[in-house]
Amino acid sequence: MSQFDDAVNGYLAEMKSIGLTSVDELLLRKITKSLGPSIYLADASKVSCSDKEERERVKRNFLVGKLKLKDSTILDDAIEEVCQKMGSSNRNKYRAIFHYLLVKRFGLESKFLK
Repeated sequence: MSQFDDAVNGYLAEMKSIGLTSVDELLLRKITKSLGPSIYLADASKVSCSDKEERERVKRNFLVGKLKLKDSTILDDAIEEVCQKMGSSNRNKYRAIFHYLLVKRFGLESKFLK
């Protein structure tokens, strides 16, 4: 099994542990692939919800930059929702899962499943 497959399998296990039972594995794989080699770096592979700059980076680079959403408080609210869904005590807020949940939240699966 490849390092990429190991990462995706780890994300699937993590998603199950936080109560996400119906996961679109193909979508997760596409989102994970779009993150490139950052998924293999301990710090870059995770999102820190307690870091205001990190949350702003997710909004600016992913939601506005990649998904082409208009910057608004709705984006901030969505990021907060995902932080809560992943759990405040969960230190493993993997970026691939975080992005997956945001894509699902905005119904933009088609951006990855072309």
